[in-house]
Formats: sequence, structure tokens, C-alpha cells
Amino acid sequence: AEDPEALLETPEARMGLEVAEYETALHDSWVADELRVVRNTHASFHLPGGTATGMVMSALSCMVTKGKEPWTLSNHTWDADRTEPAEQHTEIAYPRPDGVLSFDLLTNLQRSGTSHEQDQPAHLRVKPELAHVPTDVSIKKFAGPEQRFCPAGVYEYSDADEDTGARSLVINAQNCVHCKCCSIKTPQQFI
Repeated sequence: AEDPEALLETPEARMGLEVAEYETALHDSWVADELRVVRNTHASFHLPGGTATGMVMSALSCMVTKGKEPWTLSNHTWDADRTEPAEQHTEIAYPRPDGVLSFDLLTNLQRSGTSHEQDQPAHLRVKPELAHVPTDVSIKKFAGPEQRFCPAGVYEYSDADEDTGARSLVINAQNCVHCKCCSIKTPQQFI
């Protein structure tokens, strides 16, 4: 038999591995049972009626039918495409962390238990074909929502350049807690 550890000796080898049994094991586990109950929750909030419809539908499917409804709602629009321009909203000024119910970023990161090796390559990258989106679309049209929705403060924009006024995206990948929000919500899904 082949030594499984020998297969994982190089990053190149690890990238090509696929665990074929994973999907079957997942579908046969308690995880699939729990996901089936909530499968319509997200899409229900995008039905006509918005939040009210979503609350009613979510309550019915999660608490009454327990996921046994004979339909599965589809979501035909990417979350990133639902982000509205910043000019349509007022910026929220959140209170500073109080150290009792809310905490500063470093405390929250430490409590998350996520850790990255110092020499670990950054796993978060702007897709090359979308390299213009952070500076031309995200910060200009949407006020850089990734710097607000990221729970770990991974994304921030530099101060405006004195000559051009341009701001550039700074990615602090070492803070990432792997929530995948950036893959779902950044404009045009540029991460």
C-alpha cells in the first residue's frame, strides 16, 4: 500500500488530491439532515416581501415542517450583485467595543483560534482578470464593503494617494477566519 504521508510531501501534490468519499459521507451524516431543514432560509429573504416573507418562510420551514416541505427555493442572483451603491445609504457609526459584550479585533481574532504560519503563502488573492475592481468599482461605487463585512478586518483600503487620490486594497490574510464572506459578497466576486 502507498504511504499516504508521502502523497502530501509537496504543495503541488496536495492540490491534486480529492477525497471521493467525502460527499457521500456528508450526505449520510447528521450535517446533511441539519442543512436540509434550513435549505430554503437564505432564498426566502429574496422572495417578494423581503424580510417579512423571509421571516415567515424561515419560521415555517425550520420550526413547523422541519425541512420536509416538498420544494426547494432557488436563488438566481449572486449575493454580490445585490449590494447597493453606497450613495443610497447612510454610513453607520458603531460604538467602540466595551470589553463586556463587544470586543476589539485582536481579542476576537485570538478567541477564534485561527492561526497561520508566518511563512504560509497568502490564500486570499484578487483574481487577475478582476484586478481593477477593488480600486475602480468596490471603493468608488460601494465604499469598499469588504472592509466592513469581514469579521476579522482582513480588508482595508489605504489612505488616498496625495497625487492621484487613488486608494488601494490591503489584504491582511493572516487575520482570516475562513468565513468565506469575501468569496460571496465582494463586488464581482473579485477575491
